[in-house]
Amino acid sequence: MTDKLTVSVLGTGIMGAAMARNLARAGHTVQAWNRTRAKADPLAADGVRVADTPAEAVDSADVVLTMLYDGAAALETMRKAAPGLRRSAAWVQSTTAGLDGVAELAAFANEHDLLFYDAPVLGTRQPAEAGQLTVLAAGPAAGRDTVTPVFDAVGARTVWTGEDGAAGSATRLKLVANSWVLAATSAAGEALALAGALDVAPADFLGLIAGGPLDMGYLHAKAGLILDGRLSPAQFAVTTAAKDARLIVRAGERHGVRLDVAAASAARLERAAAQGHGDEDMAAAYYASFDAEPPA
Repeated sequence: MTDKLTVSVLGTGIMGAAMARNLARAGHTVQAWNRTRAKADPLAADGVRVADTPAEAVDSADVVLTMLYDGAAALETMRKAAPGLRRSAAWVQSTTAGLDGVAELAAFANEHDLLFYDAPVLGTRQPAEAGQLTVLAAGPAAGRDTVTPVFDAVGARTVWTGEDGAAGSATRLKLVANSWVLAATSAAGEALALAGALDVAPADFLGLIAGGPLDMGYLHAKAGLILDGRLSPAQFAVTTAAKDARLIVRAGERHGVRLDVAAASAARLERAAAQGHGDEDMAAAYYASFDAEPPA
């Protein structure tokens, strides 16, 4: 079969919009839908056909890609899309849905004769826009020739974790990776907050660890967003990060592992959201260290 496909993108937020653009740039026919159509309309300038309903968006699609807020939103959207789904189409499910969510979505796929690919991604706004995401994928080998052009358009690397998407091996790896990302984000914010409270210049802290085993590029990236006031537009929003943190905590509980750092990260992110930072980059969890606005 040709490697030029008709791809439906359901969910055009920070990640979904970038993925839709890159699919169109790769020469695929792209049909997109978003609950708030105004967020999807700008994609028309990139050659994407914006649909009014999920069912319209998936009509004749070889591949359906979902990038929505959570598993419940993905399932609700696919139920609305069901009348337009083509039997044997591939479903690339990239929403971070958690272990229970993946099982429910795979069951829906089975009921509708879809080839189900558990395919969350690693990366935020900038790598998504550049087509440099890392795709974590699990699904049947028989359909990989169909979904590989999609993965190649949105990502720089695909890591296959298994052939059974319903088992959620890609989601499991994503949760582990996100647990590290969230811990590092929380630690960066707390270190900067403590530095301010103790009258330590952030540059002195960053300079102290520079080039050593405690240094990491991610720390400098998130610290820069905080120190320079560049928390909007978000690379990865506080509210979405809080949702992912709770999925991680639940996964640990389900398997008998107590994840104190992940639970604390979830609480910090939720507190930051309550303070009005929900749409900002997750580095804004920094503000959860203060009951009032931090000192200048």
